[in-house]
Amino acid sequence: MRGLTSLISLELKVCASVLFLFSVPSWGQQDLVPITETTLEAFSKITAYERVQYSLQRIIETESDTVQEQFRITEIPAPPYKEQERAAYYLEQMRARGLQNAYTDSEGNVIGVRKGTGEGPIFLISAHLDTVFPEGTDTTVKLRGGRYYAPGIGDDTRGLAALLSVIDSLDASGIETIGDVIFAGNVGEEGTGDLRGIKAIFRDNPSIDGYVSIDGTLLRRITNGGTGSRRFEFAFQGPGGHSFGAFGRASAIHAMGRAIAKISDLETPSVPKTTFTIGTVRGGTSVNSIAADATFAIDMRSNDPNELSKLESRVKAAALEAVEEENERWDNGKIFVDFNLIGDRPVGKTAPESPIVQVAALTFDELGIELQELGTSSTDSNLPMSLDIPAITIAGGGRGGGAHSPGEWFIPTNSYLGPQAALLITLSMVGIKNVSAPLLEKIDK
Repeated sequence: MRGLTSLISLELKVCASVLFLFSVPSWGQQDLVPITETTLEAFSKITAYERVQYSLQRIIETESDTVQEQFRITEIPAPPYKEQERAAYYLEQMRARGLQNAYTDSEGNVIGVRKGTGEGPIFLISAHLDTVFPEGTDTTVKLRGGRYYAPGIGDDTRGLAALLSVIDSLDASGIETIGDVIFAGNVGEEGTGDLRGIKAIFRDNPSIDGYVSIDGTLLRRITNGGTGSRRFEFAFQGPGGHSFGAFGRASAIHAMGRAIAKISDLETPSVPKTTFTIGTVRGGTSVNSIAADATFAIDMRSNDPNELSKLESRVKAAALEAVEEENERWDNGKIFVDFNLIGDRPVGKTAPESPIVQVAALTFDELGIELQELGTSSTDSNLPMSLDIPAITIAGGGRGGGAHSPGEWFIPTNSYLGPQAALLITLSMVGIKNVSAPLLEKIDK
């Protein structure tokens, strides 16, 4: 780790000398989001405030430290359902940056609250602690060819580091917000984690009025749509038997094979995009046994809840038909299938006209970032979107690639833009005392 410090500082030294000025705003360069006068006026007041300018400059000047922190967090493994070590470290870092009330909740999320005046909305901003990589994966950060390599270095360790940078800059600035800001390093975003961390936070804090997730690296889009997913294990069971002595008995694996063949022939719409894949299969006892059990895991996704529901019904019907055919084919021993839900990410959407999307678009303009698209994907924001709570996901800054692979990499090119964007969105949502009212409305619950 220490050997990388001077290299990081060298790469970022130009950024540290830049004065962050708002004298030539670039508002209006994007046309993907309609901007109201109310939003523009509030955003202008936020960006003109001297303490906000100080905070943005501090983010630049401390970005070398932020990247070093990113690397330290990367090297603390956080396999699915085993985020405890990283969570404990992250709790220390939150407290070190002024959030003395930070704590770990019953689900394992690390949460700290920066209180406002008590007269505004409650806003949550988070990054996820977990990675996709199993226990024992080497997460040592290595520099090769100008890139920093390590599993999980971008997804989502960059988001975690950017969040700490925002906390630090607010603590140093003395900015007094009107609304409360909840900061969280949440568990369970990846894979079978099934958004358990974010689900727990919204369950335990029903007064949250808005949300931003920081996830990934390159800032190029605002994710304002949530692709829903339903994940199942289809478990086939039967009597089993010897391959020769019990020949003619129905096989769980044969039934599963029939089901897979039928499902693979299903057609789904391209608009709204709706997909499926059978990702894993297992079963049987030995090569010379008629299988008594077999299981496959299927992932179904759609940007439309009705299409997702229809696909689920069709897939289950195909499996039941396959079981029936297997039982009729052999008429000796019965196969049964159970559908076990292992993942449920709801479909959601935040309208482009929502103040949170407007502010994010203005922020991209202000920071000189090209907004390439409003996107739809599967992130922690799915959950609040499905609850009609304004929510978006943005990236944490820098450049990266190879997410979810051992070859994941990161370059801290303009990486300070991530925490800067998160800061401006957050402050615009909760407002600043004697400067600008919150753009985020309190939701009646």
